[in-house]
Amino acid sequence: EHGGHIVAETRTEKDSLGEMQVPAIAYFGAQTARALRNFPISGQPMPRAVLRALGLLKRAAAEVNRDLGLIDAKIAGAIVAAAQEVADGKLDRELGVDVYQTGSGTSTNMNANEVIANRAAEILGLPRGAKQVHPNDHVNRGQSSNDVIPTAIQLGALLALKEDVLPAIETLRTALADKAREWMPVVKTGRTHLQDATPIRLGQEFLGYAGHCERAARRLGYARAELEEVPLGGTAVGTGIGTHAEFPRRVCARIAELCGVAIRETDNHFQAQAALDAVVFASGALRGYATALMKIANDVRWLGCGPRAGIGELELPAVQPGSSIMPGKVNPVIAESTIMVCARVIGSDVTVGVSNAWGNFELCTMMPVMAHALLESMHLLAAASRNFAGQCVAGLRATERGPALVEQGLMLATALAPVIGYDLAAEIAKDAAKTGRTIRQVAREKTSLSDEDLARLLDPAKMTEPGFGGPAGG
Repeated sequence: EHGGHIVAETRTEKDSLGEMQVPAIAYFGAQTARALRNFPISGQPMPRAVLRALGLLKRAAAEVNRDLGLIDAKIAGAIVAAAQEVADGKLDRELGVDVYQTGSGTSTNMNANEVIANRAAEILGLPRGAKQVHPNDHVNRGQSSNDVIPTAIQLGALLALKEDVLPAIETLRTALADKAREWMPVVKTGRTHLQDATPIRLGQEFLGYAGHCERAARRLGYARAELEEVPLGGTAVGTGIGTHAEFPRRVCARIAELCGVAIRETDNHFQAQAALDAVVFASGALRGYATALMKIANDVRWLGCGPRAGIGELELPAVQPGSSIMPGKVNPVIAESTIMVCARVIGSDVTVGVSNAWGNFELCTMMPVMAHALLESMHLLAAASRNFAGQCVAGLRATERGPALVEQGLMLATALAPVIGYDLAAEIAKDAAKTGRTIRQVAREKTSLSDEDLARLLDPAKMTEPGFGGPAGG
């Protein structure tokens, strides 16, 4: 089988365990063929972002090894061209080893090495499988799966943050901030513990939502700084055996030139391969954003509940019919989609944490599933953020219900407490709740405050600002 198709013609390739039959048209070799047979688990290959990063690393490695005089320039040039094709996604059907494989990601590393080697041989006019461009001696020169795979994971995550996640969060932050400015004049009843609280501006609520996004981006910036410290150069167990002392520094510098992402060799290789703590940190920052995004989407869903028997302070855009049996029903489907993404991301963070704790001695042995969980979370959060911004937030409309209910709010009594005392204010609130009257109406009866005093003290707009505007009292 090759790329989902059954092929009849094969060629024989060898690895250290012996001969394997490989599809004649395939660029991969014996080790990949074994891995495809060994791991028929999910049908999901390593994330595209990691394969892209792996291609970039192989390209940079070939260039550095050429400059160090460790690889023939002609062979290196062909490897560079083939590795760039891997980075660009042109050879993805050759890179199909399942995520659920050897815990070091060795199968994916060798898959890439074999594909690049055979494609490079083809570029040079040489036959596939002859290993005149060798997957280990040339493509993998100065590397081990144990340092290349975690470096590819971190580089892939850095690229995803730069190109996808952070721009998507900014798109949502902008949409929320636009609504905050538009709705700053709209005064409504605040809520704490699902109970009525003092007034708040609808714009202030959305200013808070925008603030969640702003701070999530800041925390992901901290994660980016952690991910930039990579294990490359540690090779098998962190000692650097089998690599040139200048190799990791030069490869990192070349990566920065190729894709504008600054990575640097760690100053402690033993920790960098034994556990991927930076990946856990990044996953935690994503989880933090997911929890905030879930809260925002759920608030929007609740504020739009109704339209007649619920809160109904927001009108959500109608994007599809909501029921197969109830005509005219419209549901908050974009918010619900966003909430499900957040649940998935929170679960994936658990996977990342458990995987990192599963490192024994010198190597973390659950790296591929960590890559899958982290990069899936990044992709889902970016897509959901853009979708929530464009298909929900941008089309939100404030109704008149929020402002209309403010005068009925019992917590307006809070503004009276500094003047008449907490106990009398509480008595007024309880009386208003019992009789269905407003705070203003009961206060006229139970206090000596004039209508002018009550108008000043019970101005809901002033109650959305710090301090209080009445005279001292107790």
